[in-house]
Amino acid sequence: MKIIDLSRELYHRTPSYPGHPPIIHGVWKTHEDSFAESGNVHGLSSMFISMPDHAGTHIDAPRHFNKTGQPINEYPLENCIVPGICLDLRHIAPRAEIAPSDLEAAVRKAGLPVPNGGTVLLCTGHHERTFPRKEYATDNCGLNVAATEWLARQGVVHFGIDSMRPGPEGKVNALVHKACGELDITHIESLCNLEALLGQGPFTFIGLPMKWREGTGSPIRAVAVFDLGSKPVE
Repeated sequence: MKIIDLSRELYHRTPSYPGHPPIIHGVWKTHEDSFAESGNVHGLSSMFISMPDHAGTHIDAPRHFNKTGQPINEYPLENCIVPGICLDLRHIAPRAEIAPSDLEAAVRKAGLPVPNGGTVLLCTGHHERTFPRKEYATDNCGLNVAATEWLARQGVVHFGIDSMRPGPEGKVNALVHKACGELDITHIESLCNLEALLGQGPFTFIGLPMKWREGTGSPIRAVAVFDLGSKPVE
């Protein structure tokens, strides 16, 4: 198999969603400290991390859309290992809305069917163009409600995008979140490296969340797995 990593690296003060707490990552104990505490037997270092549940590459739980929605610790793991395709939407302008016609054209260009019960990853090129500059947090394009409804009609369990939000900044983004709750699908935000998937066949998407009680979302290690059979990995 061939595995392509689609996850943003987490580090101290990683760019996070505007208004959310920062990601704090630091040293809890050094090898030297632990060595002294063990009576000079052996030193074990450790670190600590504090972050919101929507940090880095993450999946939104239904609880994020509605206070009675399913929390992340109850989200079906079957939805986290699914068939996927990636669509090329790099031509869409910053802050613009992605419409159903854009998705239909991208599907035709990819030459791959939308997988029922799977996921569609949207390569807008936003991460590649802007991360980690301030424009990463503001200038993304994204789906409108009609495009979100179009994806739901294709039978996806979620979709993913290479920016901090599924829709353009502002009211449209809030309405896309609302629509996801009503359509019983969710989405994955802050993916990266989607360009590596373009022009390739279907893959298995894996993005397992942490089991945070009552969580509204969770960071995931998102990967695309290609089954190469007997072919060597390049």
